[in-house]
Order: sequence, then C-alpha cells, then structure tokens
Amino acid sequence: MKIALAQTAPKLGDPGTNLKRHLELVRRAKLKGADLVVFPELSLTGYMLQDLVPEVAEETGRGARLRALAAASKRIGIVAGFVERAPGILYYNAAGLFLGGALQHLHRKVYLPTYGMFDEGRYFAAGDTFQTVDTSWGRTGLLICEDFWHLSSSWLLALQGMELLIVVSAGPAKGVDASKDLRSAATWLDLGRVVARQLAAWVVYVNRAGYEEGWAFQGGSFICAPSGDVKASARLLEEDLIFASIPDAELRKARLSAPLARDEKVDLIRREMDRIVRKEGGWR
Repeated sequence: MKIALAQTAPKLGDPGTNLKRHLELVRRAKLKGADLVVFPELSLTGYMLQDLVPEVAEETGRGARLRALAAASKRIGIVAGFVERAPGILYYNAAGLFLGGALQHLHRKVYLPTYGMFDEGRYFAAGDTFQTVDTSWGRTGLLICEDFWHLSSSWLLALQGMELLIVVSAGPAKGVDASKDLRSAATWLDLGRVVARQLAAWVVYVNRAGYEEGWAFQGGSFICAPSGDVKASARLLEEDLIFASIPDAELRKARLSAPLARDEKVDLIRREMDRIVRKEGGWR
C-alpha cells in the first residue's frame, strides 16, 4: 500500500477552514495513488482549544464535517483528529479512520497529559479501550500522542494481531542539541523505531507543524518499518506532504526472523499482573 503523511498546521478553532485543507490534501493524495492519508491529532480543530472544546465538537456519525470526510473516503482511507461529543455531555480527543464512505474505527485518547504545558484532563474525558480494525492492508491500530508513550498501549494492540500502528500527534518542539536537531523529534523517532522493531509492525507517526498560542510544533512525521529502519520522514516545523510504500514482504521477514509476538506468554503475564495487584496494590 501507499501512505500519505499530511503534516499540517491546523487553524485553531476553525474546523471549517481545516476541513477544506483536509479535502484538498486528500485529493492530492488520491492523484498520487495513495491508499491512505493520515492527518495529525486534532487536525480539524487545532490543539490549544481549552474553552473552545464544546464549540468545535462533532457528534460521531452525525457531525457535518465528519460526514464530509466519510464521503471523501470512498476511494481512499483517511485518518483525522477531532473533538468528539458523546452522550452525557462528554468530550473526547478522538481520531477516526474513515474508509469506504464511512467512519470505520474510532479511538478516544486514553492518556490525557495534564502536567507541564499540557492541560488536557481539564477539558476532555479519557478513553478506556485499545482496539484494532481489519482493513484491506492488514490489521490496524490507532493511538493519539501520549498513548504512544505508554508501552502497554501498543502492546495491547499487538496482542490483537496489529500489523500497522498509526500514531497521530500534536507534539511541541523542545530542545536543540549540538547538531542543531530537535531533541523532541529525535526522541519520538527513537520510540517509533523501538516499538516497530519490538512488535514487528509498521509504525506511522504523523505530527502537526506550525505555531499556536506561542507553541511551536515540531512536525518530523515518519514511517518506521518492522525492522526499525526509517522509511520516510517529513520536515521539521513546517507543513509537509510525503508518500511512502509499505511492502508486505518486510512484515513477513521481520516476523520470521524474530517471532516475538508468537512466543509471548500472555497467560503468564496475566497471572503476574494479578499477583502484583494483590500483593502490591497495583503498579507504582
């Protein structure tokens, strides 16, 4: 399959303008023969929403902008980020896979960073599940930014047969080292390579770019092969649209050479987790 990484700089609080940008890039991706185009976290709304959350929220399956993305997905898969309004007046930082003219898979961000410069826990409810979805290109998992930093998130998806992991992010730029590279971008790339190699899965990471409310977002989107090799990478700080192919042969080769998923002792892990909770009162 061929994937397009749409590293955009969403306009804060303006989902209408952002939707037009999505549809434009989807059209360009289709012309290039892409099977899937992936946008960043909260790509329809911007990140620093705070009190704007209720104003930009979309009701799943009924929001006009979500319907527009679904309609655009009849011949190409689309992953986009948005604020979901759910029953009970709950709002989620969500990402959806639109495919075949419908929203086929929804992930609600589980781990909401509320420390340092982040304040998501004040405005969003937390998701409570990690699930995969079957697609024409293989079993796919979807995570949002902070979810990826908890290794159990990717591992739970891998236990469900995940072959492709898509991570959408709004990661700010932090630190410059002696080589003038962003330390935050290098750290994300290190994490992507380790997870790809450990789980023998493709890892697609799409981060936003641009500036918002005084924050600079690093960009630096990438694709890691199951071998841990970097197959494609986008520019830092700026908007970008890059393409890469992911051949089935690389996944088969990685899983044959290191069958870690096959040899995982899930029953042992469950027993040990039960023992730890009983004895220690949970993870510390």
